[in-house]
Amino acid sequence: MVRVGVVVTFLRMDRPPTTPAPALPEGAAVRQVANCPVELYRHLYNTVGADYVWWLRRTLSDRQLAALLRDPQISIHVLERGDEMLGFYELDRNPWPLVNLSYFGLMPGAVGQNMGHAFLRHAVDASWRMGPRAVTVNTCTADHPRALPNYLRVGFRRVRDVPEDWHVPVRLGLVIPEHLKL
Repeated sequence: MVRVGVVVTFLRMDRPPTTPAPALPEGAAVRQVANCPVELYRHLYNTVGADYVWWLRRTLSDRQLAALLRDPQISIHVLERGDEMLGFYELDRNPWPLVNLSYFGLMPGAVGQNMGHAFLRHAVDASWRMGPRAVTVNTCTADHPRALPNYLRVGFRRVRDVPEDWHVPVRLGLVIPEHLKL
């Protein structure tokens, strides 16, 4: 195990944004993936999360992950332009009447291309269309440095910060930034 120290920031939004949503990049669209295959999910999760110590779902067996993906309360949404996947988000209605934005991110080649804010707003608007009481998300100090500012910009408010000590299995082969190692 590699010990990783992070601060997790929990955020919440109690009402939908009132400003118009920015447009997605030209030629881009978001597609909800019905019955998301394990292989596709692993590709999205592992690629988007590689630089940000996304590790929990990597520890699941294919069978466990397939069961999670079959849950009708969980939906996977992919940002695409033509045949290129640019990012994804996952919504979880299991804490109903809340919707949790469980995972959100861009593929490495899409980072810094001015699409994160519009894509995040798409995720927020999709969450509110489900009719929840609130939308939640969390981020941490291992995530991209613009993650927290973007969540605040679309209307989430910080609820609390919690220091966590993760024990990341070495077998996952993740590159852990030195500043996060304990």
